[in-house]
Amino acid sequence: MHFLPEELDDYIVAHSEKEPELLAKLNRETHQKVMQPRMLSGHYQGRVLSMLSKIINPGNILEIGTYTGYSALCLAEGISANGQLHTIDVNEELYDLQRKYFDLSEYGQQIFQHLGDATEIIPKLQEKFDLVFIDADKPNYPTYFEHIIEKLNPGGILLSDNVLWSGKVIENVKDDDLSTQALLKYNKLLVEDHRLETVILPIRDGLTISRKKVN
Repeated sequence: MHFLPEELDDYIVAHSEKEPELLAKLNRETHQKVMQPRMLSGHYQGRVLSMLSKIINPGNILEIGTYTGYSALCLAEGISANGQLHTIDVNEELYDLQRKYFDLSEYGQQIFQHLGDATEIIPKLQEKFDLVFIDADKPNYPTYFEHIIEKLNPGGILLSDNVLWSGKVIENVKDDDLSTQALLKYNKLLVEDHRLETVILPIRDGLTISRKKVN
């Protein structure tokens, strides 16, 4: 979803950091070979994720929703030298494509793939995280939050994608629209949770930045 005129959006992209060559190749391969390529974070949002990660310089990163690995590689650009990035996805058909690009990057040995249900995998992870990115099935966003909040270090950052859901969050919601219902619940949960400071950015389909308070 674009909130700005296309010409202004194009100007913003043109005057932002260029897409790294490896990510451009992954972008092209995703559009050529994978269904629903619009799920890809893409050039501009990828640079936003990269910039935020570099500012945070996280020790450990958790990503829920790998897709083809584009956003994981963007987030890895800010990871500390001894840090780890754990990324979870249910689609085993994309596993090898993800691994190919992870290993082509300089972060391959720091990126760990997990295949399966995130609600079952997250409780088994021993690590605590400085940065968490949620970009997976929308009906489970509130459930994912309950699983990760105690694993997020004080001062840690939670990034949540697609929180405006093509503007559906301000429309009349149909009874069978489980994704929008879940996002409305999730957005309310984040802004009302006393443990967090939260702001929504109107980037693409909406990106929330939530910081876990230190005290």
